[in-house]
Amino acid sequence: MATGAGLEGVVATQSRLCFIDGDAGLLSYQGFRIETLAENATFEETVYLLWHGRLPKAAELAELKAGLVANRVLPAAVDAFLKANPKAAPMHVLRTAVSMLALDDADPNNVTVAEAAKKAIKLMAQTATIVTSFDRLRNGNAVVPGDPSLSFAANFLYTLTGKDQDDVMERVFDIALTLHAEHELNASTFAARVTAATLSDIYSAVTSAIGALRGPLHGGANEDVIKLLLKAGNPANALAMVKEMLANKQKVPGMGHRVYHTLDPRAISLKGMAADLAKRTGHTELYEASEQIQAYIKETKNLNANVDFFSASMYYSLEIPVDLFTPVFAVSRMSGWTGHVLEQYENNRLIRPRAEYLGPEVGQKWVAIGDR
Repeated sequence: MATGAGLEGVVATQSRLCFIDGDAGLLSYQGFRIETLAENATFEETVYLLWHGRLPKAAELAELKAGLVANRVLPAAVDAFLKANPKAAPMHVLRTAVSMLALDDADPNNVTVAEAAKKAIKLMAQTATIVTSFDRLRNGNAVVPGDPSLSFAANFLYTLTGKDQDDVMERVFDIALTLHAEHELNASTFAARVTAATLSDIYSAVTSAIGALRGPLHGGANEDVIKLLLKAGNPANALAMVKEMLANKQKVPGMGHRVYHTLDPRAISLKGMAADLAKRTGHTELYEASEQIQAYIKETKNLNANVDFFSASMYYSLEIPVDLFTPVFAVSRMSGWTGHVLEQYENNRLIRPRAEYLGPEVGQKWVAIGDR
């Protein structure tokens, strides 16, 4: 039986959503290179592209935006849950609250593609509201109602901080959401598809995904990056800390990727945005430390930065709390997760891989309990 540790190199399904060439450093959504989308698309256009396989016309984009705005308000039970758990870890709160959204759905188990697509809009809108509302509440602040005139990205930052964002900050965050939206069969997306393949509901599928994303080997790397940078305080200290980590055979967060053997194409876009944002917000030392670490790791270990590395200082410059970095990842990736769930429902087959048996020889003799 063919095996691959961690299923590395194993093709588990077919999908139209995403193509990756790790040797060429290429990532595309529905045929559009990530660089093209980062330069031209809004996040809402990216969501439509992932779900429908093509760019939206003006009326279709307006309809999607209206749906996202209309579904922003949380059910009363979810709102009460957020208020009752101010000290809980954000990813645990998010996982539970997203699961609770099914309780407010009159037909949660409907897995037809048409009905699941409606639920996907609800999940996109309300996942963002869960994250921003929870942060406001845990800090003793009133929840900021969404502004229907704002884009998805601008509304998230507005409801999180209570401050109006300028066009540059909005565009930077919008691009970051696009860059994180989809990435083929990563751990969380695979978890979502496995759950959906049982014909379980879309809420259960994305809850599975959130549980997988919470793990530090998947979604938490950018939190570890910013903690390293903040602990160091300046570029010289950061480089010294990294050298010590390598000497102790510790992994440097945000470096290397299972799929890419060259620079992560998302990191290329993020690096430039992180540099510009650092200058605007006075966090130049964070960016300079990141740049020095990247260069040193590349020179000594031939490892490249991944998407988590430069997103860390960028999110920090946007005033996003450190423990919300992974929930923000989930807000963006909800578009990819739901896209994969919809695709799974279209032509479903139960996902049931096999395991190579490495246990004792089959046919063991029974030993009475007194003789063991």
